[in-house]
Amino acid sequence: MLKKSSIVITVLLILYVIFRVFIVDSCSSKDTEYTEALSANNAYTGDKSCVKCHTAEHHQWKQSDHYMSMLPANDSTVKGDFNNVIFIADGITSRFFKKGSKFFINTEGSDGKNHDFEVKYIFGYKPLQQYLIHFPGGRMQVPRLSWDVNKKKWFNQYAGQKIPSHDWLHWTGNAQNWNTMCATCHSTNLHKNYDTKTDTYKTSYSVINVSCESCHGAGQKHLNYVNGSDYKSGNKITSSFIKLGKNSGQLEQINTCAPCHARVSEISPKHIESQEIMDNYIPQIPDTEFFQADGQVKDEDYIYTSFLQSKMYSKGVKCSNCHNPHSIKLKHISNQTCVQCHIPKKYDTPKHTFHITGSKGSLCVNCHMPGKLYMGNDLRHDHSFRVPRPDLSVKYGTPNACSNCHKDKSEKALADAVIKWYGPTRKYHFADDLIPGSKLDNNSEPHLIQLINTPTTPNIIKATAVFYLGSFNTKTSLNTLLSCLSHKDAQIRYRALRSLSSFPPSNWIEKTGDLLSDKARAVRIAAADLFITIPKEQIPSQYANAFESANQELISFLKYQTDFSTGNIMLADYYLRIQDYVNAESFYLKGLKKDSLMNYALLNLSSLYNAVGKNDASMHVLQKALKNDPNNERIYYNLALLYNEMNDTVAAEASFAKAIALKSQNPRVYYNYGLMLNSRKKFKEAEAVLQKGIAINSDTPDLYYALTFVHIQADNKTKAQQTASRLKQMDPNNPNYQELFKSLGVQ
Repeated sequence: MLKKSSIVITVLLILYVIFRVFIVDSCSSKDTEYTEALSANNAYTGDKSCVKCHTAEHHQWKQSDHYMSMLPANDSTVKGDFNNVIFIADGITSRFFKKGSKFFINTEGSDGKNHDFEVKYIFGYKPLQQYLIHFPGGRMQVPRLSWDVNKKKWFNQYAGQKIPSHDWLHWTGNAQNWNTMCATCHSTNLHKNYDTKTDTYKTSYSVINVSCESCHGAGQKHLNYVNGSDYKSGNKITSSFIKLGKNSGQLEQINTCAPCHARVSEISPKHIESQEIMDNYIPQIPDTEFFQADGQVKDEDYIYTSFLQSKMYSKGVKCSNCHNPHSIKLKHISNQTCVQCHIPKKYDTPKHTFHITGSKGSLCVNCHMPGKLYMGNDLRHDHSFRVPRPDLSVKYGTPNACSNCHKDKSEKALADAVIKWYGPTRKYHFADDLIPGSKLDNNSEPHLIQLINTPTTPNIIKATAVFYLGSFNTKTSLNTLLSCLSHKDAQIRYRALRSLSSFPPSNWIEKTGDLLSDKARAVRIAAADLFITIPKEQIPSQYANAFESANQELISFLKYQTDFSTGNIMLADYYLRIQDYVNAESFYLKGLKKDSLMNYALLNLSSLYNAVGKNDASMHVLQKALKNDPNNERIYYNLALLYNEMNDTVAAEASFAKAIALKSQNPRVYYNYGLMLNSRKKFKEAEAVLQKGIAINSDTPDLYYALTFVHIQADNKTKAQQTASRLKQMDPNNPNYQELFKSLGVQ
């Protein structure tokens, strides 16, 4: 049975993690506002200290995207045309020009008027180049105007969209802020140094771009060693060698690359030296918010989560098997990269590809690593390395690589071609269960259990199934989630804790306490988040100290996110849950200052005001939310509840009716509206509303309970008995229903 919503105004707790969505392809250089940290941190020595011994590697790096990740804007680094060029797009006229050696963009600012903005740094160089603009408060912003290096023209990344100057997505807003969104992965040893009290940054880095020490770690100890007598005499000294040497294993390589080649949340600026990625980051799982239902990329998802799904990963393949670790380029061209491992006579032949050698269809990447454009013109390949499944496209609507080339053919025709080549049956893939499991309908639970219990399911997919399982309030799901708490994979333990929030504490409090001391920091944080609403006196004494420690880690994690709009809302949600209304209000307002269109924040703030008896303020906030989104059924539902509490039954009824007209799927809308109509003696209308709710949510016992009550009030015992009988079939042992069953003679 799908979990129920609350009767009262539900606090929309934002339990998701902020994921850094990088908005640039590469970065720029230093300015007085963004000081180098070389003098402050002797551990970092800069790439110039490496070149003497590692000349070839240094040369390869100088040709890489990493080197071009961020550099000062000058005639040698700027690729765009700044020769007084006019560019008009989406209602905005922009001009690109120079004053002496400096580069400028005249375009719309945060006030909706055009201004001249000096370009301080370049971000990347292929296939697009972006530019950084210095703003007060230590900020740098990235204009949506980008240079297409291949086509040699200006373009807007959000083509066809007119983004208002006050919008969070406007280039002067939080979404396009360098410090928050991209700086960490475009410079070496970057510290964003955000001050939440003043809303300012003092961002610093050791090296402006992604240099040697970004991957190999701080180099001072290594330099001391190679310049000392121990190195000359052959004595090996612990901690004197750099990280990620040429013989590094898969885990070390992936964990080095993942923080920037994954959609992640960084937990803290203070990193733990660990081979467990979830000590310092929380990677995104392939759920349907960001990925296709089968795990293929959809949003800007990067590499890591896709690669963990792959057979390549399970067989021990690591990044450097395919990529030169210093130039980042592929080691070989075309199919030669793949035939390092895959026998050419078996795989690089028309007998396998069913395409003519040399054609697009004969290239491994086009079938097994389909690409998708991001940022307007940046083609990125899916690293889950999967076999195309047009049959799943026919059944579920998921994409397949065949359609990228054969746009003139239907999915059915493509599926039939595969049957002709390979026969009618397909080898099992986790997508066969993940797709129906992701639907979260009455048939989903068994598919999710199957994924979790199958040994060959990739752990990242098991974690996704665990996440989905939180939508099912059943004993089977509960027991499965509890069993996942001891899984060796930290992501699975983390997701199990998150999903257990759907269940009452009595179901998990004795089983989750040990995870407050889990070896992975992210898991400890999730455990603390689960425990915070439990009164301290009810927390088992053996877990009290562990909870206090984990709770401090949770608070630190949340505070670290507050330079981001939703980070403030996450922290506000935390304070709201522990009933610290003053701090909750403060951080809701801070978040809304960064993004005034965050309706979930407005709904939560409205709930806060309602909780402290400020219903007029609550109403004002809901009206703001309605102005942002006049067709949001959730807002009308909350308005209905609030109007009812304020004894304005006419307005409440109108708001309930509007929520239903907007096709609300929430059973509580129908439940509360039906009971309200019943209280006003509108029995026929109440029955109609509840029947409509049952048609949408046929497995929700409370709707049958309310309908039974309406029939009793309408003095229709026959209908009351019929409805109560159905209720007893659904939930026979619920103590809240026993008196009703007895009074109606329902056996």
